[in-house]
Amino acid sequence: MGCISMKLKKLGMNSWFKDHARKSCATDHQIARVMVVDRGQYTVRSEHGDVPAKATRKFMKATTSSIDMACVGDWVCMDNPGSQEYASIHAVLPRKSFLRRKSAGKGTKLQMIAANIDVIFIAQSCHYDFNVSRLERYLMMATEGHVAPVIILTKTDLVTTDALQQLITEIRDEGITARIIALSNVTGTGLNQVKESMEFGKTYCLVGSSGVGKSTIINRLRGDDTLRTQTVSTSGEGRHTTVRRQLFVLEQGALLIDTPGMREIGILAVNDGRTDDNFSDIQDLALQCRFTNCGHRKERGCAVLQAIEEGTLHLERYQNYVKLKTESEHNEHLSSHKGRKTRPSGHVIHHVRKRTSKS
Repeated sequence: MGCISMKLKKLGMNSWFKDHARKSCATDHQIARVMVVDRGQYTVRSEHGDVPAKATRKFMKATTSSIDMACVGDWVCMDNPGSQEYASIHAVLPRKSFLRRKSAGKGTKLQMIAANIDVIFIAQSCHYDFNVSRLERYLMMATEGHVAPVIILTKTDLVTTDALQQLITEIRDEGITARIIALSNVTGTGLNQVKESMEFGKTYCLVGSSGVGKSTIINRLRGDDTLRTQTVSTSGEGRHTTVRRQLFVLEQGALLIDTPGMREIGILAVNDGRTDDNFSDIQDLALQCRFTNCGHRKERGCAVLQAIEEGTLHLERYQNYVKLKTESEHNEHLSSHKGRKTRPSGHVIHHVRKRTSKS
């Protein structure tokens, strides 16, 4: 494979993917990026334009998990469709980054959201949707997939300036340091900040609950009304419109992935310390505990529990930390010991509540 063409650079191709393509693709294969995933059907874009595509039977038989199948943002090796109705996908290149979650239910099945993303835009409404605990789940998803997070607070026109500042303070008080952009789709405030943060050839992914204004944001960034939107209800709550995952190339050369709203954000078995990375304030306190193996439950000399008693660490943040940590360990345990369960987090929070209520 020779030099990277400008058409592929505009799709986010770089030397890292080029090297992997050389190893994964046959000499007669084309390199393409997955632009749309809709009910198992793909639209991919190569130097020669967009074509519908399907995975070959050989490739599907070789995959051991649904997460190995192509998802939006993936780079794939495909043959030249020629006169065929569909191009054939023979391989998916390794992913440099990704967004995935645990599927709904009690199992540990994973669901890919998007691949090869540089930045995730996490949209939350200032009005009905604001939830710091859910925001921390999105941040864990970003950390697990090696994606840089940016928080977008939407519908700022529905709250006062003081109320907006209070929401930002609430986020910062929880130890979240990601950049925050306040945006109104009605007034356009904050839209330029989003545009200016996006760079040529880099891929961005917009996630959030249904109705927070994601489709309207993309329409404004694209300068058209490609994505269907619906008027918000009298409560200010938006209505779900996006039904498929799709990658757009914006005018300034950045790439943006739109995703359907997520009702549930299941945490995976993040057993390499990344759960702790999202709660660095608690980890800093843990270093001050009397015992190095402190469980932060009811041990004497626990700096974490002391911080809760003194009011320097919010009980709600600690509870969310315990819940996410236990959920991650539980899913890890299920993956390696199917059918067995770990001890739930409720007993941990009960001890802390009992202790702090006495102070």
